[in-house]
Amino acid sequence: MIRLLTKACLALVLVTASVAMAPLSAAPRTDLNVGMRLEPPHLDPTAGAAAAIGEIVYANLFEGLTRMAADGAIKPGLAESWTVSPDGKVYTFTLRKGVTFHDGTPFDAAVAKFALDRARASDSVNPQKGLFEPIEAVEVIDPATLKVTLKRPTGAFLFNLAWPAAVMVAPQSAADNKTKPIGTGPFKLDRWAKGSQVDLVRHPNYWGAKPALNKISFKIIGDPTAAYAAMMAGDVDAYPIFPANENIPQFQADKRFTVKIGNTEGKTIVAINNARTPFDDIRVRRALAHGIDRKAVIDGATMGLGKPIGSHYAPQDAGYVDLTGQYPYDPEKAKALLKEAGVSNLKVKLILPPPDYARRSGEIIAAQLKKIGVEAELVPVEWAQWLSDVFRGKNYDLTIISHVEPMDLDIYARDDYYFNYANADYKALYAELAATSDPEKRKALIEKAQRKLTDDSVNVFMFLLPKTGVWNAKLEGLWENAPLPVNDFTAVRWRD
Repeated sequence: MIRLLTKACLALVLVTASVAMAPLSAAPRTDLNVGMRLEPPHLDPTAGAAAAIGEIVYANLFEGLTRMAADGAIKPGLAESWTVSPDGKVYTFTLRKGVTFHDGTPFDAAVAKFALDRARASDSVNPQKGLFEPIEAVEVIDPATLKVTLKRPTGAFLFNLAWPAAVMVAPQSAADNKTKPIGTGPFKLDRWAKGSQVDLVRHPNYWGAKPALNKISFKIIGDPTAAYAAMMAGDVDAYPIFPANENIPQFQADKRFTVKIGNTEGKTIVAINNARTPFDDIRVRRALAHGIDRKAVIDGATMGLGKPIGSHYAPQDAGYVDLTGQYPYDPEKAKALLKEAGVSNLKVKLILPPPDYARRSGEIIAAQLKKIGVEAELVPVEWAQWLSDVFRGKNYDLTIISHVEPMDLDIYARDDYYFNYANADYKALYAELAATSDPEKRKALIEKAQRKLTDDSVNVFMFLLPKTGVWNAKLEGLWENAPLPVNDFTAVRWRD
Protein backbone atom coordinates (compact mmCIF):
# COMPACT_ATOMS: atom_id res chain seq x y z
CA MET A 1 0.00 0.00 0.00
CA ILE A 2 2.80 2.39 0.95
CA ARG A 3 4.54 1.52 -2.31
CA LEU A 4 1.33 2.24 -4.34
CA LEU A 5 0.80 5.60 -2.60
CA THR A 6 4.40 6.55 -3.25
CA LYS A 7 3.99 5.78 -6.94
CA ALA A 8 0.75 7.74 -7.09
CA CYS A 9 2.32 10.75 -5.41
CA LEU A 10 5.28 10.60 -7.77
CA ALA A 11 2.96 10.46 -10.79
CA LEU A 12 1.01 13.48 -9.47
CA VAL A 13 4.24 15.43 -9.04
CA LEU A 14 5.34 14.59 -12.58
CA VAL A 15 1.97 15.63 -14.07
CA THR A 16 1.98 18.88 -12.06
CA ALA A 17 5.53 19.65 -13.18
CA SER A 18 4.64 18.89 -16.78
CA VAL A 19 1.68 21.30 -16.66
CA ALA A 20 3.83 23.97 -15.03
CA MET A 21 6.50 23.62 -17.72
CA ALA A 22 4.01 23.71 -20.66
CA PRO A 23 4.21 26.98 -22.62
CA LEU A 24 1.34 29.38 -22.23
CA SER A 25 -0.65 30.15 -25.36
CA ALA A 26 0.98 33.20 -26.95
CA ALA A 27 -1.22 36.22 -27.53
CA PRO A 28 -1.66 37.22 -31.19
CA ARG A 29 0.91 39.67 -32.52
CA THR A 30 -0.07 43.31 -32.75
CA ASP A 31 2.73 44.49 -35.05
CA LEU A 32 2.98 44.15 -38.82
CA ASN A 33 5.90 44.48 -41.24
CA VAL A 34 4.74 45.38 -44.75
CA GLY A 35 6.95 45.27 -47.83
CA MET A 36 6.83 48.06 -50.41
CA ARG A 37 8.62 48.28 -53.76
CA LEU A 38 8.79 52.08 -53.85
CA GLU A 39 9.28 54.77 -51.25
CA PRO A 40 6.83 57.70 -51.44
CA PRO A 41 8.29 61.14 -52.17
CA HIS A 42 6.31 62.46 -49.18
CA LEU A 43 3.22 61.55 -47.14
CA ASP A 44 0.59 64.06 -48.27
CA PRO A 45 -1.91 62.51 -50.71
CA THR A 46 -3.42 65.95 -51.39
CA ALA A 47 -0.13 67.19 -52.83
CA GLY A 48 1.38 64.33 -54.82
CA ALA A 49 0.41 61.84 -57.52
CA ALA A 50 2.66 58.95 -56.46
CA ALA A 51 0.56 55.88 -55.59
CA ALA A 52 3.01 54.95 -52.82
CA ILE A 53 1.67 57.85 -50.72
CA GLY A 54 -1.86 56.49 -50.55
CA GLU A 55 -0.54 52.97 -50.05
CA ILE A 56 0.71 54.09 -46.63
CA VAL A 57 -1.63 56.79 -45.39
CA TYR A 58 -5.12 56.17 -46.84
CA ALA A 59 -7.65 55.05 -44.17
CA ASN A 60 -4.71 54.39 -41.84
CA LEU A 61 -3.56 57.94 -41.19
CA PHE A 62 -5.87 60.17 -43.25
CA GLU A 63 -9.63 59.84 -43.80
CA GLY A 64 -12.15 61.44 -46.15
CA LEU A 65 -15.83 62.27 -45.93
CA THR A 66 -16.49 58.96 -47.68
CA ARG A 67 -14.28 55.89 -47.95
CA MET A 68 -13.95 52.94 -50.26
CA ALA A 69 -14.46 49.40 -49.02
CA ALA A 70 -12.54 46.34 -50.18
CA ASP A 71 -15.28 45.51 -52.69
CA GLY A 72 -15.23 49.02 -54.17
CA ALA A 73 -18.45 50.14 -52.44
CA ILE A 74 -18.63 53.71 -51.13
CA LYS A 75 -19.14 53.84 -47.36
CA PRO A 76 -19.51 56.62 -44.79
CA GLY A 77 -16.24 58.06 -43.57
CA LEU A 78 -15.99 61.25 -41.56
CA ALA A 79 -19.47 61.96 -42.87
CA GLU A 80 -21.80 59.49 -41.19
CA SER A 81 -24.63 60.19 -43.66
CA TRP A 82 -25.75 62.53 -46.43
CA THR A 83 -28.75 63.60 -48.48
CA VAL A 84 -28.89 64.65 -52.12
CA SER A 85 -31.32 67.19 -53.55
CA PRO A 86 -33.76 66.05 -56.26
CA ASP A 87 -31.80 67.91 -58.94
CA GLY A 88 -28.57 66.12 -57.90
CA LYS A 89 -26.70 69.36 -57.23
CA VAL A 90 -26.83 69.80 -53.44
CA TYR A 91 -25.20 67.36 -51.00
CA THR A 92 -25.79 67.86 -47.29
CA PHE A 93 -23.38 65.89 -45.11
CA THR A 94 -23.91 65.04 -41.45
CA LEU A 95 -20.44 64.80 -39.94
CA ARG A 96 -19.35 62.56 -37.10
CA LYS A 97 -19.03 64.25 -33.73
CA GLY A 98 -16.12 63.96 -31.37
CA VAL A 99 -13.51 63.47 -34.08
CA THR A 100 -10.07 64.99 -33.54
CA PHE A 101 -6.85 65.08 -35.50
CA HIS A 102 -3.74 63.43 -34.07
CA ASP A 103 -2.61 66.76 -32.58
CA GLY A 104 -5.96 67.27 -30.82
CA THR A 105 -7.44 69.68 -33.36
CA PRO A 106 -11.23 69.11 -33.61
CA PHE A 107 -12.67 68.03 -36.95
CA ASP A 108 -15.88 69.84 -37.89
CA ALA A 109 -17.66 71.39 -40.86
CA ALA A 110 -15.31 74.39 -40.91
CA VAL A 111 -12.33 72.08 -41.30
CA ALA A 112 -14.11 70.10 -44.03
CA LYS A 113 -14.86 73.35 -45.88
CA PHE A 114 -11.19 74.34 -45.63
CA ALA A 115 -10.06 70.98 -47.04
CA LEU A 116 -12.45 71.07 -50.01
CA ASP A 117 -11.81 74.74 -50.79
CA ARG A 118 -8.06 74.13 -50.61
CA ALA A 119 -8.32 71.19 -53.03
CA ARG A 120 -10.28 73.19 -55.62
CA ALA A 121 -8.49 76.54 -55.26
CA SER A 122 -6.86 78.14 -58.29
CA ASP A 123 -3.41 77.58 -56.77
CA SER A 124 -4.17 74.03 -55.63
CA VAL A 125 -1.42 71.45 -56.11
CA ASN A 126 -3.84 68.56 -55.55
CA PRO A 127 -2.96 65.76 -58.00
CA GLN A 128 -6.66 65.15 -58.66
CA LYS A 129 -7.80 68.76 -58.75
CA GLY A 130 -10.28 67.92 -61.49
CA LEU A 131 -12.34 65.85 -59.03
CA PHE A 132 -13.29 69.04 -57.21
CA GLU A 133 -14.01 71.20 -60.28
CA PRO A 134 -17.79 70.52 -60.17
CA ILE A 135 -18.05 72.19 -56.74
CA GLU A 136 -19.76 75.57 -56.88
CA ALA A 137 -19.81 76.37 -53.15
CA VAL A 138 -19.10 74.82 -49.75
CA GLU A 139 -21.09 76.10 -46.75
CA VAL A 140 -20.97 75.44 -43.02
CA ILE A 141 -24.53 75.03 -41.75
CA ASP A 142 -23.41 74.16 -38.23
CA PRO A 143 -20.35 72.34 -36.79
CA ALA A 144 -21.79 68.94 -37.74
CA THR A 145 -23.47 69.86 -41.06
CA LEU A 146 -21.73 70.64 -44.36
CA LYS A 147 -23.52 71.73 -47.53
CA VAL A 148 -21.83 71.29 -50.91
CA THR A 149 -23.47 72.79 -53.99
CA LEU A 150 -22.33 71.56 -57.41
CA LYS A 151 -22.33 73.46 -60.70
CA ARG A 152 -24.07 70.51 -62.34
CA PRO A 153 -25.15 66.99 -61.35
CA THR A 154 -22.08 64.79 -60.94
CA GLY A 155 -22.85 61.09 -60.70
CA ALA A 156 -19.43 60.15 -59.32
CA PHE A 157 -19.22 62.86 -56.64
CA LEU A 158 -19.39 60.55 -53.59
CA PHE A 159 -16.98 58.19 -55.34
CA ASN A 160 -14.58 61.09 -55.96
CA LEU A 161 -14.64 62.04 -52.28
CA ALA A 162 -13.34 58.56 -51.41
CA TRP A 163 -10.02 59.04 -53.25
CA PRO A 164 -6.75 59.58 -51.34
CA ALA A 165 -6.54 63.08 -52.81
CA ALA A 166 -9.84 63.99 -51.08
CA VAL A 167 -8.84 63.25 -47.48
CA MET A 168 -9.56 65.82 -44.80
CA VAL A 169 -6.72 68.05 -43.60
CA ALA A 170 -6.71 70.81 -40.97
CA PRO A 171 -5.68 74.44 -41.50
CA GLN A 172 -3.11 74.26 -38.70
CA SER A 173 -1.20 71.30 -40.09
CA ALA A 174 -1.95 71.12 -43.84
CA ALA A 175 1.24 72.90 -44.91
CA ASP A 176 3.48 70.38 -43.14
CA ASN A 177 1.68 67.16 -44.04
CA LYS A 178 4.38 66.09 -46.48
CA THR A 179 6.81 65.30 -43.68
CA LYS A 180 4.65 65.61 -40.55
CA PRO A 181 1.25 64.23 -41.58
CA ILE A 182 -1.58 64.92 -39.15
CA GLY A 183 -4.81 63.09 -39.90
CA THR A 184 -7.86 61.72 -38.12
CA GLY A 185 -7.14 58.04 -38.76
CA PRO A 186 -6.57 55.13 -36.36
CA PHE A 187 -2.79 55.32 -36.85
CA LYS A 188 -0.34 58.20 -36.66
CA LEU A 189 3.21 58.69 -37.89
CA ASP A 190 5.86 57.48 -35.48
CA ARG A 191 9.02 57.55 -37.59
CA TRP A 192 10.19 57.86 -41.17
CA ALA A 193 13.69 56.55 -41.78
CA LYS A 194 14.27 57.81 -45.33
CA GLY A 195 15.24 55.05 -47.70
CA SER A 196 14.38 52.35 -45.18
CA GLN A 197 10.94 52.35 -43.58
CA VAL A 198 7.90 54.28 -42.40
CA ASP A 199 6.41 53.41 -39.00
CA LEU A 200 2.82 54.08 -37.96
CA VAL A 201 1.53 53.48 -34.43
CA ARG A 202 -2.02 53.26 -33.12
CA HIS A 203 -3.64 56.58 -32.24
CA PRO A 204 -5.04 56.22 -28.69
CA ASN A 205 -7.79 58.81 -29.17
CA TYR A 206 -9.22 57.52 -32.44
CA TRP A 207 -12.94 58.25 -32.78
CA GLY A 208 -13.89 54.84 -34.23
CA ALA A 209 -13.29 51.15 -33.61
CA LYS A 210 -9.77 50.47 -32.40
CA PRO A 211 -7.66 48.44 -34.84
CA ALA A 212 -6.11 45.16 -33.72
CA LEU A 213 -2.64 46.32 -34.74
CA ASN A 214 -0.53 48.58 -32.53
CA LYS A 215 2.19 49.24 -35.09
CA ILE A 216 2.70 49.00 -38.85
CA SER A 217 6.18 49.22 -40.36
CA PHE A 218 6.35 49.79 -44.11
CA LYS A 219 9.73 48.47 -45.24
CA ILE A 220 11.09 49.81 -48.52
CA ILE A 221 12.69 46.90 -50.38
CA GLY A 222 13.24 47.71 -54.04
CA ASP A 223 15.17 44.64 -55.16
CA PRO A 224 12.94 41.63 -56.03
CA THR A 225 15.55 39.14 -54.80
CA ALA A 226 15.79 40.95 -51.47
CA ALA A 227 11.99 41.05 -51.26
CA TYR A 228 11.81 37.28 -51.67
CA ALA A 229 14.54 36.73 -49.07
CA ALA A 230 12.78 39.05 -46.60
CA MET A 231 9.50 37.14 -46.94
CA MET A 232 11.14 33.75 -46.57
CA ALA A 233 13.09 34.89 -43.50
CA GLY A 234 10.02 36.41 -41.84
CA ASP A 235 11.48 39.92 -41.85
CA VAL A 236 8.43 41.01 -43.85
CA ASP A 237 4.96 39.67 -43.01
CA ALA A 238 3.06 40.87 -46.06
CA TYR A 239 3.51 42.23 -49.56
CA PRO A 240 0.17 43.63 -50.80
CA ILE A 241 1.74 43.54 -54.28
CA PHE A 242 4.80 41.30 -54.50
CA PRO A 243 7.33 42.76 -56.97
CA ALA A 244 8.51 39.52 -58.63
CA ASN A 245 5.80 37.36 -60.17
CA GLU A 246 8.27 34.58 -60.94
CA ASN A 247 8.39 33.80 -57.21
CA ILE A 248 4.62 33.40 -56.85
CA PRO A 249 4.60 29.60 -57.49
CA GLN A 250 7.14 29.14 -54.68
CA PHE A 251 4.92 31.00 -52.23
CA GLN A 252 1.86 29.10 -53.41
CA ALA A 253 3.62 25.83 -52.60
CA ASP A 254 4.57 26.95 -49.07
CA LYS A 255 1.87 26.55 -46.39
CA ARG A 256 3.36 29.42 -44.40
CA PHE A 257 1.95 31.89 -46.90
CA THR A 258 -1.35 33.02 -48.34
CA VAL A 259 -1.26 34.05 -52.00
CA LYS A 260 -4.09 36.05 -53.55
CA ILE A 261 -4.02 37.03 -57.22
CA GLY A 262 -6.52 39.85 -57.49
CA ASN A 263 -7.26 42.90 -59.60
CA THR A 264 -5.93 46.41 -59.39
CA GLU A 265 -7.14 49.43 -61.32
CA GLY A 266 -3.69 49.67 -62.89
CA LYS A 267 -4.18 50.21 -66.61
CA THR A 268 -0.67 49.61 -67.96
CA ILE A 269 -0.05 51.52 -71.16
CA VAL A 270 2.60 52.71 -73.55
CA ALA A 271 1.80 56.39 -73.15
CA ILE A 272 2.34 58.48 -76.28
CA ASN A 273 3.08 62.18 -76.54
CA ASN A 274 0.27 62.97 -78.97
CA ALA A 275 1.55 66.50 -79.62
CA ARG A 276 5.03 65.47 -80.73
CA THR A 277 5.86 64.68 -84.36
CA PRO A 278 5.32 62.06 -85.74
CA PHE A 279 2.98 60.84 -82.98
CA ASP A 280 0.50 63.58 -83.84
CA ASP A 281 -0.32 61.38 -86.86
CA ILE A 282 -2.91 58.74 -85.94
CA ARG A 283 -1.37 56.32 -88.46
CA VAL A 284 1.88 56.31 -86.48
CA ARG A 285 0.07 55.69 -83.20
CA ARG A 286 -1.89 52.86 -84.78
CA ALA A 287 1.34 51.42 -86.18
CA LEU A 288 2.71 51.24 -82.64
CA ALA A 289 -0.45 49.47 -81.50
CA HIS A 290 -0.15 46.87 -84.28
CA GLY A 291 3.60 46.53 -83.68
CA ILE A 292 3.33 45.45 -80.03
CA ASP A 293 2.45 41.86 -79.17
CA ARG A 294 0.37 42.35 -76.03
CA LYS A 295 0.37 38.66 -75.09
CA ALA A 296 4.16 38.41 -75.30
CA VAL A 297 4.49 41.46 -73.07
CA ILE A 298 2.05 40.03 -70.52
CA ASP A 299 3.83 36.67 -70.49
CA GLY A 300 7.27 38.21 -70.17
CA ALA A 301 6.58 41.11 -67.80
CA THR A 302 3.91 39.61 -65.52
CA MET A 303 4.46 35.85 -65.91
CA GLY A 304 1.10 35.72 -67.67
CA LEU A 305 -0.82 37.18 -64.71
CA GLY A 306 -1.81 40.49 -66.33
CA LYS A 307 -5.18 40.81 -68.06
CA PRO A 308 -5.18 42.30 -71.57
CA ILE A 309 -6.99 45.62 -72.05
CA GLY A 310 -7.94 47.46 -75.22
CA SER A 311 -8.76 50.87 -73.79
CA HIS A 312 -8.20 52.88 -70.63
CA TYR A 313 -10.62 50.90 -68.48
CA ALA A 314 -10.40 47.94 -66.12
CA PRO A 315 -12.30 44.73 -67.07
CA GLN A 316 -13.91 44.39 -63.62
CA ASP A 317 -15.54 47.84 -63.73
CA ALA A 318 -19.11 48.49 -64.87
CA GLY A 319 -19.35 49.42 -68.52
CA TYR A 320 -16.18 47.67 -69.66
CA VAL A 321 -15.96 46.94 -73.39
CA ASP A 322 -13.51 44.34 -74.68
CA LEU A 323 -11.58 46.18 -77.39
CA THR A 324 -8.45 44.03 -77.22
CA GLY A 325 -9.03 42.79 -80.78
CA GLN A 326 -9.09 46.20 -82.44
CA TYR A 327 -5.34 46.36 -83.02
CA PRO A 328 -4.11 42.76 -83.33
CA TYR A 329 -0.39 42.13 -83.44
CA ASP A 330 0.47 42.62 -87.11
CA PRO A 331 4.01 43.83 -87.91
CA GLU A 332 3.29 44.06 -91.63
CA LYS A 333 0.24 46.24 -91.01
CA ALA A 334 2.39 48.40 -88.72
CA LYS A 335 5.05 48.83 -91.42
CA ALA A 336 2.41 49.75 -93.98
CA LEU A 337 0.93 52.43 -91.71
CA LEU A 338 4.36 53.94 -91.07
CA LYS A 339 5.08 53.98 -94.80
CA GLU A 340 1.71 55.58 -95.48
CA ALA A 341 2.56 58.27 -92.91
CA GLY A 342 5.91 58.86 -94.61
CA VAL A 343 7.87 57.71 -91.57
CA SER A 344 11.02 55.61 -91.86
CA ASN A 345 13.94 54.81 -89.57
CA LEU A 346 12.07 56.27 -86.62
CA LYS A 347 14.17 56.67 -83.47
CA VAL A 348 12.35 57.17 -80.18
CA LYS A 349 13.18 57.35 -76.51
CA LEU A 350 11.17 55.00 -74.30
CA ILE A 351 11.21 56.34 -70.75
CA LEU A 352 11.01 53.63 -68.07
CA PRO A 353 10.12 54.49 -64.45
CA PRO A 354 11.33 52.16 -61.64
CA PRO A 355 8.58 49.49 -61.37
CA ASP A 356 9.55 46.08 -62.70
CA TYR A 357 6.50 45.90 -64.96
CA ALA A 358 7.82 48.98 -66.80
CA ARG A 359 11.45 47.89 -67.02
CA ARG A 360 10.59 44.35 -68.13
CA SER A 361 7.91 45.48 -70.59
CA GLY A 362 10.32 48.01 -72.05
CA GLU A 363 12.88 45.42 -73.08
CA ILE A 364 10.25 43.27 -74.79
CA ILE A 365 8.56 46.19 -76.54
CA ALA A 366 11.84 47.63 -77.80
CA ALA A 367 12.64 44.31 -79.48
CA GLN A 368 9.16 44.19 -81.05
CA LEU A 369 9.29 47.76 -82.34
CA LYS A 370 12.65 47.10 -83.96
CA LYS A 371 10.90 44.57 -86.22
CA ILE A 372 8.71 47.34 -87.68
CA GLY A 373 11.57 49.78 -88.18
CA VAL A 374 11.29 51.75 -84.93
CA GLU A 375 14.48 52.02 -82.88
CA ALA A 376 13.54 52.50 -79.23
CA GLU A 377 16.25 53.71 -76.87
CA LEU A 378 15.45 52.57 -73.33
CA VAL A 379 15.89 55.35 -70.77
CA PRO A 380 15.49 54.13 -67.15
CA VAL A 381 14.69 56.96 -64.73
CA GLU A 382 13.79 57.30 -61.06
CA TRP A 383 10.35 58.52 -60.01
CA ALA A 384 11.38 62.08 -59.30
CA GLN A 385 12.73 62.48 -62.83
CA TRP A 386 9.72 60.77 -64.39
CA LEU A 387 7.36 63.09 -62.54
CA SER A 388 9.32 66.22 -63.48
CA ASP A 389 10.22 65.40 -67.09
CA VAL A 390 7.29 63.27 -68.26
CA PHE A 391 4.27 63.90 -66.05
CA ARG A 392 4.78 67.61 -65.49
CA GLY A 393 7.21 68.61 -68.25
CA LYS A 394 5.64 66.47 -71.05
CA ASN A 395 9.17 66.04 -72.41
CA TYR A 396 9.07 62.52 -73.83
CA ASP A 397 8.21 60.36 -76.83
CA LEU A 398 6.94 57.18 -75.20
CA THR A 399 6.78 55.89 -71.64
CA ILE A 400 5.40 52.81 -69.89
CA ILE A 401 3.23 53.46 -66.87
CA SER A 402 0.35 51.93 -64.98
CA HIS A 403 -2.49 54.34 -64.17
CA VAL A 404 -3.87 53.00 -60.91
CA GLU A 405 -6.70 55.45 -60.25
CA PRO A 406 -10.17 53.89 -60.67
CA MET A 407 -12.30 54.69 -63.72
CA ASP A 408 -10.10 57.66 -64.59
CA LEU A 409 -11.47 58.45 -68.03
CA ASP A 410 -11.40 62.11 -67.01
CA ILE A 411 -7.65 62.44 -67.55
CA TYR A 412 -8.15 62.36 -71.33
CA ALA A 413 -10.41 65.42 -71.06
CA ARG A 414 -7.83 67.53 -69.25
CA ASP A 415 -6.17 70.34 -71.19
CA ASP A 416 -2.77 70.02 -69.55
CA TYR A 417 -2.41 66.26 -69.15
CA TYR A 418 0.85 64.70 -70.26
CA PHE A 419 -0.66 62.68 -73.15
CA ASN A 420 -1.35 66.02 -74.92
CA TYR A 421 -4.58 64.55 -76.27
CA ALA A 422 -6.55 67.66 -77.18
CA ASN A 423 -9.81 66.39 -78.59
CA ALA A 424 -12.95 68.54 -78.43
CA ASP A 425 -15.28 65.63 -79.17
CA TYR A 426 -13.91 63.58 -76.29
CA LYS A 427 -14.11 66.55 -73.91
CA ALA A 428 -17.78 67.00 -74.79
CA LEU A 429 -18.40 63.28 -74.35
CA TYR A 430 -16.76 63.19 -70.95
CA ALA A 431 -18.59 66.34 -69.84
CA GLU A 432 -21.87 64.57 -70.65
CA LEU A 433 -20.73 61.50 -68.69
CA ALA A 434 -19.70 63.57 -65.68
CA ALA A 435 -23.11 65.24 -65.55
CA THR A 436 -25.07 61.98 -65.83
CA SER A 437 -26.35 60.15 -62.77
CA ASP A 438 -28.59 57.47 -64.29
CA PRO A 439 -26.65 54.16 -64.12
CA GLU A 440 -27.71 52.86 -67.53
CA LYS A 441 -27.00 56.15 -69.28
CA ARG A 442 -23.61 56.36 -67.54
CA LYS A 443 -22.79 52.84 -68.67
CA ALA A 444 -23.56 53.69 -72.29
CA LEU A 445 -21.41 56.81 -72.13
CA ILE A 446 -18.54 54.92 -70.48
CA GLU A 447 -18.64 52.42 -73.34
CA LYS A 448 -18.65 55.25 -75.87
CA ALA A 449 -15.67 56.92 -74.18
CA GLN A 450 -13.64 53.70 -74.30
CA ARG A 451 -14.34 53.26 -78.00
CA LYS A 452 -13.35 56.86 -78.72
CA LEU A 453 -9.97 56.48 -76.98
CA THR A 454 -9.28 53.23 -78.80
CA ASP A 455 -10.40 54.56 -82.18
CA ASP A 456 -8.07 57.54 -81.74
CA SER A 457 -5.28 55.20 -80.58
CA VAL A 458 -4.31 57.77 -77.96
CA ASN A 459 -2.01 55.28 -76.23
CA VAL A 460 -1.12 51.62 -76.61
CA PHE A 461 -3.35 49.90 -74.05
CA MET A 462 -1.62 46.73 -72.81
CA PHE A 463 -2.69 45.03 -69.59
CA LEU A 464 -4.23 45.34 -66.17
CA LEU A 465 -1.60 45.20 -63.45
CA PRO A 466 -2.33 42.15 -61.26
CA LYS A 467 -2.47 42.42 -57.47
CA THR A 468 -0.11 39.64 -56.45
CA GLY A 469 -0.68 39.62 -52.70
CA VAL A 470 1.58 37.45 -50.54
CA TRP A 471 1.34 37.38 -46.76
CA ASN A 472 1.77 35.25 -43.65
CA ALA A 473 -0.97 32.61 -43.51
CA LYS A 474 -1.89 33.71 -39.98
CA LEU A 475 -2.94 37.18 -41.17
CA GLU A 476 -6.49 38.08 -42.06
CA GLY A 477 -8.23 41.23 -43.27
CA LEU A 478 -5.93 42.24 -46.13
CA TRP A 479 -7.52 43.27 -49.42
CA GLU A 480 -7.48 40.69 -52.23
CA ASN A 481 -8.32 43.33 -54.85
CA ALA A 482 -7.35 46.98 -55.01
CA PRO A 483 -10.28 49.19 -56.10
CA LEU A 484 -7.98 52.05 -55.06
CA PRO A 485 -4.16 52.01 -54.93
CA VAL A 486 -4.19 51.82 -51.13
CA ASN A 487 -3.54 49.45 -48.23
CA ASP A 488 -6.30 49.69 -45.63
CA PHE A 489 -5.01 47.96 -42.47
CA THR A 490 -7.86 48.96 -40.17
CA ALA A 491 -9.34 45.43 -40.18
CA VAL A 492 -6.09 43.45 -40.35
CA ARG A 493 -5.29 41.11 -37.47
CA TRP A 494 -3.24 38.09 -36.55
CA ARG A 495 -5.06 34.85 -35.80
CA ASP A 496 -4.20 32.91 -32.63
